[in-house]
Amino acid sequence: MTYQELKDALHLFGLHEGDLLTIRRIKERHRTLVKQHHPDHGAADPEKIRRLNEAHRLLMDYLQNYRFSFSQDEFYRQNPEEHLKRQFSWDPVWSGRLEEK
Repeated sequence: MTYQELKDALHLFGLHEGDLLTIRRIKERHRTLVKQHHPDHGAADPEKIRRLNEAHRLLMDYLQNYRFSFSQDEFYRQNPEEHLKRQFSWDPVWSGRLEEK
């Protein structure tokens, strides 16, 4: 899988890179889109259903194979506010410990 394939799959599902995605949301979106293009609804498009199924497989593979890192560096990368607090905790202005005289 390439990054472009991943972006194309998201686009086909009407999702964006910045969206918070869950497996549940992807499954629901897949179900909705396949129903729209199913022969029972008059707008049969077997090629579109094939592409949706392939995009679904690709997204599910990506999510299920994602590896979480619980390292300190990864934590601070994902929580920039905590990183700033840690980085400037010594500074009375940034740490909120500014004493008025």
